[in-house]
Amino acid sequence: MTNDARKHSWFKSSHSGPNNNSCVEARLSGGGIDIRDSKDPDGPILRFGSAAWQRFLHSLDR
Repeated sequence: MTNDARKHSWFKSSHSGPNNNSCVEARLSGGGIDIRDSKDPDGPILRFGSAAWQRFLHSLDR
């Protein structure tokens, strides 16, 4: 993955505030979602397929 692709389309929760770098960032990616640490944008990326992400979101509703 190129550096340009790694930095494209990332977003944070609106609850994070504009100057908060201590959170996770996410982006939609090929039917799933990518997650990374905002403090380390060049670090590892966790990639979840859409089914796994839906299970995770469903588990938060409990």
